[in-house]
Amino acid sequence: MQGIIFGGKSFEHEISIVSAITVSKKIAKVSHFIFLDAGHNFYLIPKEKMIAKTFSSGAYKKMPQLSPIQGGFAYGFLNRKKLVGIQWINIVHGGDGEDGVLASLFAFYGIDFIGPRPAASAVSFDKYLTKMYAKELGVKVVDYALVRKGEAVNLPFDYPVIVKPLTLGSSIGVSIVKEKSGMDYALDTAFEYDDQALIEPFIVGVKEYNLAGALVGDTWELSMIEEPQKEEFLDFDKKYLDFSRTGNANKAEILDKIALDIQEAFKKIYNVYFQGALIRCDFFVIDNEVYLNEINPIPGSLSNYLFDNFSKVLGDLSKKTPQAKEIRVNYHYIDKIHASKGK
Repeated sequence: MQGIIFGGKSFEHEISIVSAITVSKKIAKVSHFIFLDAGHNFYLIPKEKMIAKTFSSGAYKKMPQLSPIQGGFAYGFLNRKKLVGIQWINIVHGGDGEDGVLASLFAFYGIDFIGPRPAASAVSFDKYLTKMYAKELGVKVVDYALVRKGEAVNLPFDYPVIVKPLTLGSSIGVSIVKEKSGMDYALDTAFEYDDQALIEPFIVGVKEYNLAGALVGDTWELSMIEEPQKEEFLDFDKKYLDFSRTGNANKAEILDKIALDIQEAFKKIYNVYFQGALIRCDFFVIDNEVYLNEINPIPGSLSNYLFDNFSKVLGDLSKKTPQAKEIRVNYHYIDKIHASKGK
C-alpha cells in the first residue's frame, strides 16, 4: 500500500497541497493521505476530501489526528488503529519535507518512504552546498556569491544578477537586479525568507532544460528533457500554476550530444545520495556546456508531466527504496567491564 504525505510548515505549504492533489489523480492505487499542518500535527485525510477547500477552510481539523509509531502512524484512543506497512510518498515541498526533517522522522520510526534521505536533503536544500556538491562531482555551476544578512556585497561578476534566498524553491523571494541601485531592495526581499542569499550572474537568453528521474536498482528511469517556457524567469505564480499539470510536457528540441551531457550530469548528481527519491535537476546550457542550476529533491507534482508512464516509474521505485541496515545491539562490552570488576 502507498500513501501521500504533504503540507508542512513552509513557505511552500500551498504548493505541496496542489502537488498532492495532482499526484492523487495520477496514481490510482494511492489509498491514504496524511496532511502535516503548520503546527506539526498529522491528519488522516479521506480520499474524497482531497480538495483544496478541505485545507483552506480548516475542515481537516475535524479529521483523525495521527501520531508516529514504529513502522507508521496511529490514531484513536480506546480502539487505537494503526497505519503500518504503508509506504509514504513525501510531497512536502520546502521546509519539513526537503530539509531532512521528515526523512529523519521516518528513519527514526522505521517508516518506508519515497523521497530524499537526510544526507540528500542537506545537500539539495541549501543552494550553497548544492554548488559545492556539484563541483566536487565534476558538474559545472555558474559563478556565485554568498551574502549573509548585514554583510556588505562584493560581487566577483557584473550586473545583471539574480538574487535567491538560500533555502527556498518555487522562485519565492527571487529577484533580478539589473544595476547596483536595485541590490538593497532585492536583498531585503530575499532576507524576508532566509538570513542568507545566493547571488549569480543573470545570463540573458540562456537555454534552460529540466530532467527528472531516479535510479531504480541498477536501472536509470529518466524522463524526457523539457525546455520550460519562460520569460525572464519562472516566478512563483507561474510555477504554482505549473505544478498542477497532469498532461505531458513537450520534449525539448536539443542536440543529441547536449542531451547525453545533461543525462550524464544528472546521473552524477543523483549518485548514491538520492536513492529512494524521484528528483528533478534544472540545467543551463551555455556555449554548448552543461551547468547545474539547481536540484529539486521533491519536484512539484513529482514532475509527472515529464514521464510517458509516471505511475510505472513511481511503482518501480517503490520496490527499490533503501532499507536501514540492521544493527544488533548487545551489552558485551559493558558485561565484560562488570565481570573484570567482579560486579
